[in-house]
Amino acid sequence: MFCDKCGSAVQADQRFCGKCGREFAGGAGVGFPRRSRVSEHIRLLGILWLAFSAFNAVGAVVLYVLANTLFRHMADIGGPAEAAVWLRPFMGVIALIVAAKAALGFATGWGLLQREPWARMLTIVLAFLALFHVPFGTAVGVYTLWVLLPAESDAEYHAEARGIHAA
Repeated sequence: MFCDKCGSAVQADQRFCGKCGREFAGGAGVGFPRRSRVSEHIRLLGILWLAFSAFNAVGAVVLYVLANTLFRHMADIGGPAEAAVWLRPFMGVIALIVAAKAALGFATGWGLLQREPWARMLTIVLAFLALFHVPFGTAVGVYTLWVLLPAESDAEYHAEARGIHAA
């Protein structure tokens, strides 16, 4: 039998839950342990972060290729040569930043799927940055913050991480 408030195991003759202190009117209720919100959504969240990071990686590759093909020969095709001097390195740096963000996103998705203890905090940081990438990044960021930001999510995530790594 399980407490219907916190999900901890209780004996049939117990009057109070040993974990949360809930009083049982007619003895302990029969039921299943309550699944936490984090455990229900963490796998989907990891997959979404891997997919979002794949889109970022593709964007970084496209940006880097454009910087080193189109803008390298801008003066040859009749464009302003002054723009090519600063635009090509600028786009290359932006492509490297997007690639680094994609790499962090891949690490985040893998960490969530493996229930790594460090993955929750990295995911929250990246979720705030993803809010600016309308529409998909905003959706992933809001969903991530909804799942992982509440205070009880910290305890639920770390309990699940300990359970995975202890086994």
